[in-house]
Parts: sequence; structure tokens; C-alpha cells
Amino acid sequence: MAPSAMSRWTKALSEAQPVPYWLDDPGRPRPEPALTGAETCDLLVVGGGYSGLWTALNAKERDPQRDVVLLEGREVGWAASGRNGGFCAASLTHGLPNGLTRWPDEIHKLQELGARNLDEIEKAVARHDLDCEFERTGEIDVATETYQARELRDWYEELQEKGLADGVDFLDADAVREQVDSPTFEAGLWDRRGVAMLNPAKLVWGLKRACLGLGVRIHENTPALDLTSYGAGMAVRTPYGSVRARKVALGTNIFPSLVKRVRAYTVPVYDYALMTEPLSDEQIEAIGWKNRQGLGDSANQFHYFRLSADNRILWGGYDAVYPYGGRVRAEYDDRPETYAKLAGHFFTCFPQLEGVRFTHAWGGAIDTCSRFSAFYGTAHQGRVAYAAGYTGLGVGATRFGADVMLDLLAGESTERTSLEMVRKKPLPFPPEPFAWTGIALTKWSLARADAHGGRRNLWLRTMDKLGLGFDS
Repeated sequence: MAPSAMSRWTKALSEAQPVPYWLDDPGRPRPEPALTGAETCDLLVVGGGYSGLWTALNAKERDPQRDVVLLEGREVGWAASGRNGGFCAASLTHGLPNGLTRWPDEIHKLQELGARNLDEIEKAVARHDLDCEFERTGEIDVATETYQARELRDWYEELQEKGLADGVDFLDADAVREQVDSPTFEAGLWDRRGVAMLNPAKLVWGLKRACLGLGVRIHENTPALDLTSYGAGMAVRTPYGSVRARKVALGTNIFPSLVKRVRAYTVPVYDYALMTEPLSDEQIEAIGWKNRQGLGDSANQFHYFRLSADNRILWGGYDAVYPYGGRVRAEYDDRPETYAKLAGHFFTCFPQLEGVRFTHAWGGAIDTCSRFSAFYGTAHQGRVAYAAGYTGLGVGATRFGADVMLDLLAGESTERTSLEMVRKKPLPFPPEPFAWTGIALTKWSLARADAHGGRRNLWLRTMDKLGLGFDS
């Protein structure tokens, strides 16, 4: 990378604030008071991100008389739920390729349940007036290399053969550049209905408001310290009080689970994003992004990008950073070397936007597991349920996970709980230093594959055979 190019790209970052754009909002609601003293309830939800909020909301919609309390260690949505790209996908399996590889016999059912779940999110947005800038514009997977274009076409033909191509269109180079004009685009696959764009923080705040309106008691700045059996129910201790509950749903995702045996199944991977200043009408015209789809490229180390409601471009991805020991720390949320890299990639994709500045740059931890899509389970004789491991596609899938947890706590056999994806767990991660070494070797191998026509080396082929193949 030439020094002049580097200085030009990093100059675009000179005024970027190291805070998530979505959370930097004067309309951010005040936190609810922390819990002090002892409370009792029918259902205690731990975690105030999407997972916990959907669980509380759906629990009240199933049974308005159910007494529900939600605890959040900081403020609702401050972690992954307020930092993501705002891609709300129908996929429950971290994308169709991952689902088809792992659950081929269930894939049609999984696709149907995922589409229904996204429909239900859209209905909830309308029903509860969740002002979250919801736009069901779909997403285009773009190829930026000739081999990727060939793989996209082959994949599209496979989807057609398997009856999974409904609502999906293959776009050649001219067709994809008619949708969004980048000199790097060689082909695209447009999922027209399976993804919505939204403002992630406003979705969190809307869900919070809806929960409060239905009578859920929410306590923010109230970390749950431990979980123990208490008679026929459970008890959770907090810094200034406690909650006794008949049932508990854990939506803590990347943070250490109150069920200790679950902790080995997830590790944090840090992801980073930039947000530009609002684009002018002329700049939007220069890139031709008229249908406002979300986009993602087809490399192993991929970027995701989309337009905000005020026509900023969010540009994220590529680096996926695993900290040794799997620790979640605030200092990992800011990584200038990744921001510089992302800025360079942005202007390579959109040279028409030379001179655009970035206003925000931030990062956050994604909870990943070895199969890259959520896993579920119960503890304490079925009185506690958990869901975790969404691996970055949790904006939509967490609502499905909420319903799974409620089904499990009710002891019900449903079309959700009968899924192999729900009944079986991924492999846990090994202890250090093996986890760090394995993840580092995988990342190195993925970068080499991107640089060598997509060819996967022996390590990646072995991981694929073990069901540990990683796509980012």
C-alpha cells in the first residue's frame, strides 16, 4: 500500500468518533432503575439485548398474565445489539450454505421457519410501532473475483436444483452494477425478501418500550452475579438485591453464562465497522444505489455494507479478531489499524466517493460457536433455558431463539424444539493455548484461500470434514 494512498484513506478517519453510530443518538432512552431489594416473578430474563427483549416480549404476548422481570448488566442494547450492521436476515443457520451443509434433511423446514420468523418481526414492528427504520430491501452477495462469480453461479444452480432459489436472482456483472455501481463487482446473488435493513439501536429501544408497555419490569445496570436453585424455582443474586423466579431464560450470549458448562461453547470474535457522513444526492447517484439493498462480498474475509436512513454508508467486517483467552474487554472495541484497513477497502470499492469522511468507527464482540449458528439447551431440571452462538446473524434469529427458550421452559414439543439444530449442540472450544492457535491458523488459512482463488488448504479441508468449516 503506497504511503500517499494510506494517508489519503486515513485522512478520511481524522474526525471519526470511536463510538457506535447507532448508540450516538440524542433520542437514546434513559435507563430503567437498577434492582434494589428482593423481587419474585414467574419468568426472569437475564440480558437486555435482542435475545432477552424478544424473550420477554414474546412471553407476555403468549400469556399477558405472566409476571416477567428482565435484568441487564449495563443499558439495554449497549453490546452487540446496538453495534451490529442492522442486517435482519431470515436465515436461522448463519446463511443457507452453512445450514445446507449441517442440516440437509431439515433445510427446507429451517428456511420456512426463518422466513416466517422474519415475517413475524415485520408484524411486530408494525404492531408495537417499533420506529426502527425497517426496510425489507433484501441483500446482494457480490463477487469481486472471477472465481467468486463462477462459484456464485454454481451455487445459484444448486439452489434451483434443490428448490431453494425462490426469491433469489443471479446477477451478472452488468446487472449487479446496475443495482450498485462498483468497479470491483463481477456478479451478485440477490435475495429479494430474505433480509431487512434496520436501525439496530432503535429496534432495541423500541422492544424495551414495548416490553414496559406490556408490564415487563426492566432493571438496567443490574448484572446477574450467580444462579442457584431455590425450592421449586431459581434465584439470581445481583449487586443490590435478588430475584426469585419459577423459570429463567438466559440471553447473555458472549458474556459468561450463569450455567458454567455452557461457557466452553462460545468465544468472542471482535468485528469492526465505519460509518460515513451522509452522502449527497449526487454521491448516491454516482454509485447508483437506488434500491437500498444490503450488500456483502463473497470472500472468506468479507465486508458487509448498507445505507442508513439518512444515506450514510456503514462499511464493516473483514478483520475478525479473537483475543487470547477469550476475554471480553472494552479496550478491544477500538482498533485503529483495522479502521485504516477498512477505509482503504471502502475507497477501492467506491472510488467515486473519494473525499467522503467517516464520522464513526467502532467495534464489538460477536458470540461465535463451532457451528456458527445458535445452539440451545436447558439446565436445572428444565427451569433454566439458554440460547447463544449466533455468530453475527442474530438480529433476526434471536427472536426465533426466544421462542425456542420459551418452548423449552414450557416443556412443550413443538416444530422448533424437534429440530436437530435445537436438540444437538456444537463441539465446545478447546482450552488455551489450543483455541487461540486453532483460530489463528484458521484465519491465516482463510486469508490464503482468498489470495489463491478460493483454494482451501489441508487445515481448512480437515476443519470442513469435522464440521468446523468457517466462512469468515
